[in-house]
Amino acid sequence: MSDRELNFAKTILGDRSYRDVPDDEVLREAERLLSDWMAGELRLERPKLYDHYALLLAALLRRTRELEARVAELEARRD
Repeated sequence: MSDRELNFAKTILGDRSYRDVPDDEVLREAERLLSDWMAGELRLERPKLYDHYALLLAALLRRTRELEARVAELEARRD
């Protein structure tokens, strides 16, 4: 484990705007960071972790809307 604390959002975003990072990448990297953090394999800036849940939640909300639209489309085809 590194003693260095990582900033959750900056680690995912790098130098990019949050609008430039695909949701798949946000979800993949968030899962990796959170899993490693919970396993004690890396340290995250805890106050920043809570502040930057918005990044993860925004990606999850977009993904949920996308999946809901796909389900609605499939249900409409079935009927």
